[in-house]
Amino acid sequence: MAERVALTGNDSAAYALKQINPDVMAVYPITPQTELMHKFAAYVADGEVVTELVRVESEHSAMSAVVGASVAGARAATATSANGLALMWEVLYIAASCRCPVVACVVNRALSGPINIHCDHSDTMGARDSGWLQLYCENCQEVYDNTIQAVRIAEHPDVRLPVMVCFDGFILSHTLEALEVNDDETVRRFIGQFERPDNLLDVAHAQTFGMFALQNYYYEFKKQQVDAMANAPAVIQQIGDEYAELTGRSYGLLDAYRCDDADVILLGLGSTMGTVKQAADDLGEQEGLKCGVLKIRSFRPFPAEQILQAIAGAQIVGVMDRAVSFGLGGPLFHEVRSARYGHQDGPMLDFIYGLGGRDLGLDDAKGIFRSLADASESGRYEPTTRYVGVRE
Repeated sequence: MAERVALTGNDSAAYALKQINPDVMAVYPITPQTELMHKFAAYVADGEVVTELVRVESEHSAMSAVVGASVAGARAATATSANGLALMWEVLYIAASCRCPVVACVVNRALSGPINIHCDHSDTMGARDSGWLQLYCENCQEVYDNTIQAVRIAEHPDVRLPVMVCFDGFILSHTLEALEVNDDETVRRFIGQFERPDNLLDVAHAQTFGMFALQNYYYEFKKQQVDAMANAPAVIQQIGDEYAELTGRSYGLLDAYRCDDADVILLGLGSTMGTVKQAADDLGEQEGLKCGVLKIRSFRPFPAEQILQAIAGAQIVGVMDRAVSFGLGGPLFHEVRSARYGHQDGPMLDFIYGLGGRDLGLDDAKGIFRSLADASESGRYEPTTRYVGVRE
């Protein structure tokens, strides 16, 4: 049975984790994730979960703790932001390489310096090749829903990789929104029991394992991770379909909005896509511009085929990046352009926005659409990378 509640993004994730009731959760505070940890700690203190809450001395230790718990057969989770994710860096790769189906809620925050506690995607974009799946959320409802689905996705035998549930710091983490939540029993039936078939904590047959692989095996381990990531799109879609049957809320790899007959399509991640959808509505009604929005839910695995299908009819495509890559455009732009190479022609522009929490308002989003339409009409596509709202 569903219930209508008002929760912040942090509380939405904590509530989902309460219903998941992981065996182990390792926690360490960092703004703007801290309230998520506090809320879940309250559930532990009040006896609403049986989770072993491990209060560690750093984020490196937090990820180490959940890796140890996972290989011992436990369902394990954690949460962090920005510099905390960076301190986990070494162990992120170990979690993926050991095929630990850990879930980590990552509250997106600029990866300093200078120090900044507000939102951009530089933290999780830096971890995009660590072997973790990444799901991005537009609103608090998606924070709740994605956290629950992430457990099933991570633990699926065709995947067995860790999953990050990414949501924008302060914009979502501290914003109160209305959402629907399921009852505890419904969630626990949906995720099921976790049984790791290669549980290393077998006290009846104690063994010691050295996590060391030289050139005679290492390559094969990496290829197995690649294959698991390739399996993930079908699993994400399958679990999203099952979740739709349960809740009426449908999830796939991406969400296409007004794209069917759009001349101009904007792609992006996270909370800003709600603003961009409103801009597309307004420009269609007020100025007759045919604007579409393609919200990417799954950045890893990257849904290249589905993106190409969605943008095939557009005259011009824009990509919105809330992170910089010190190459040719932002990280999402790199991925989309690579996906199109050799398969699909047409102009593309990249828009860097919102670094360090800089606001992107409705007028800014409309301006991006208009600049794409103007470039398409004039045939002038330089500069390819544009910086929205920066003072120069």
